[in-house]
Order: sequence, then C-alpha cells, then structure tokens
Amino acid sequence: MPPEAAADTIGVLLAGGLSRRMGGGDKCLRELAGETLLARAIARARPQVRTLVLNANGDPARFDGYALPVLADVVAGYAGPLAGVLTGLEWARDHAPGTHWVATFATDAPLFPSDLVARLRAALEADEADLACAASGGRSHPVFGLWPVVLAGALRRAMEDEEMRKIDAWTVRYRLAEVEFQIAEVDPFFNANRPEDLAEAARLLA
Repeated sequence: MPPEAAADTIGVLLAGGLSRRMGGGDKCLRELAGETLLARAIARARPQVRTLVLNANGDPARFDGYALPVLADVVAGYAGPLAGVLTGLEWARDHAPGTHWVATFATDAPLFPSDLVARLRAALEADEADLACAASGGRSHPVFGLWPVVLAGALRRAMEDEEMRKIDAWTVRYRLAEVEFQIAEVDPFFNANRPEDLAEAARLLA
C-alpha cells in the first residue's frame, strides 16, 4: 500500500449505471487516449485508499483484466449512485475489518484530483462533519464523497423503507463538509457522459 493511502479507507469506483447518454454498455470501458476510463480511474484512486473495489452490475467477468473485486448493487433496479455508496459501505463493514470510511469515485471523470481523499478527510475533521464531498465552480459533486461505514444501516433503511434514491436527499440529514477544488484550466470533475465528451476529454488531456 502506498504510504499516502488512508489505512482505514477503502475506495469504490462507481460504474453501476446504464450509460444511456453514452449509448449504453460500459462507459468505464470506453477508451480515452489509449486507456479505458476505468484504467485511468484506478490509477488515480488506488494510491489514495487502502483497498479499491469496483461497483458494477452484470457479468463481472468483463472486468477480469483489472484485478479488482466487482460488487453488484445491493439494491436492485439500477437505483443510482446512492446504491453504489451503500454497496461499498456494506462490503467494507462485512469484509474489511478496521475500515471506517468509504471513498467513492465516478469512473467517467478522468481528471479527478490525486489528493481528493486527503482533502475530504481534512475538511471532515476540521468541520467535525459526518460526511464530505467535493465541489468545483460552485457545484457539488457528491459522487466524489467520503462516507462513514457506521451509516451503512441508516442508508439501507432509507433506501428500502423510504425508497431514497437521491444522494442530496440523504446527505442533508447529516453534517456535510463540501470541499471546493479550484478550476484552473480544466474542471477536475469534468465527466464524459456522451461520446462527444470523450473527444473533449482527449483535448483537455492533450
């Protein structure tokens, strides 16, 4: 484990959606400048956490080349990124003793910061907050978040009993630290939702 990785934090790469705007299929397996979006996300996220897992639905064999545990949503019906958060929290609770935090990363944002987890953790502690998420340009990015494992049960109940699906509707119940990341030449949370976004991402990388 790299020295800068958080010893009590696992990372969850969120790739459980249907990618409709990208034309379907696995958006994270689309290529950008010779690498898949997933490979780029792994390279950025792995040094920041103790263990890295992939949240994706369907046949896990298609990700065999990435040597990651593949976790399907624990809530059926493609319930969105909040289901991925819950999947990571429950996996950490049940399979990773000593883990207190789950960091989530969107796999369609190839430029997310390499110090994301460290800054989220610092803000969370400074603000004495329950949760933390990233922001840029005045917009919050809750899919890039830091979540305490102890809230796994509360999130499970919210998703099952209240049919909670929106991340913001759940985080408003807790003290949330938002960490603003500066936009210099590029928004670090630029995400590729459509084929034309991949072309723009290639331009930004160049």
